[in-house]
Amino acid sequence: MTEQIKENSFNAKKEAKNILFLTVACCMVAFNLNSFIDAGGLFPGGFSGVTVLAQQIFERFLNLEVAYSVIYLPLNLVPIYIGIKYISKKFTIYSVYVVFLSSILTDIFPSFAITYDTLLISVFGGIINGAAMSLTLMAGGSCGGTDFISIYFSEKKGIDAWNYIFLGNVVILTTAGVLFGFDKALYSIIYQFTSTQVIQILFKRYQKDTLFIVTTEPEPVYQKIRELTHHDATLINGTGCYEKQEKAILYSVIGREQVDKVVAAIREVDAHAFINVINTDQLDGRFYKAPY
Repeated sequence: MTEQIKENSFNAKKEAKNILFLTVACCMVAFNLNSFIDAGGLFPGGFSGVTVLAQQIFERFLNLEVAYSVIYLPLNLVPIYIGIKYISKKFTIYSVYVVFLSSILTDIFPSFAITYDTLLISVFGGIINGAAMSLTLMAGGSCGGTDFISIYFSEKKGIDAWNYIFLGNVVILTTAGVLFGFDKALYSIIYQFTSTQVIQILFKRYQKDTLFIVTTEPEPVYQKIRELTHHDATLINGTGCYEKQEKAILYSVIGREQVDKVVAAIREVDAHAFINVINTDQLDGRFYKAPY
């Protein structure tokens, strides 16, 4: 009973922390849209870009001011359905929370410019957006829109949808360039590139590393890898060329965010193990993916 209470308390704290992270991310997204994006006249990627583009079209050609949430929320209905049916209910609930709250806060927060230097806006706006998206992903949610679509195709269909999403962003920027000038569209590319780089640095779920471990304790080392990552390993027998001693080489591929934890655990069972960590750019075959 005591263990159950502790587990429930831990889960409650974890859920509270996730909600806090998601809420902070929503505030960052709304602030970014109302300061950097609005001041620079930029167009973010994905459904946010479609929404901002639609808002500017309504304002420029129809003299109508349309709230961000009026466009952004309906756009996410189909992706939300995909998330509930095919990905994960918890992941989708978190994402719906982010989509709804960020949309409302964007309409509520006042618009003001920190700077009118478009290059600074592109770089620092991209940093804030990338940090907000990373915070959302680390908390187990997403910012909605194309995130649902890309995860669905990559996880369920084995199709890399990022190229199609990139193509969609090209269409958004081309349309924006034709209607509002290509200088804003080109600065938007800097914004999107900066945002992507920040996400790659902060969020490592989809990045993988290969471990080559030369050890005299292969079984305990393998058990640590299995226990911490749920990934398997391949044992290769070898001989050290200098000392002519038999060695075991363990080969395994794990998530990049798990590397430090695994290396520390390996050191506990074999302080003299030789560990080589190699970036893995492409992987084909069965690979355990933690559920959302």
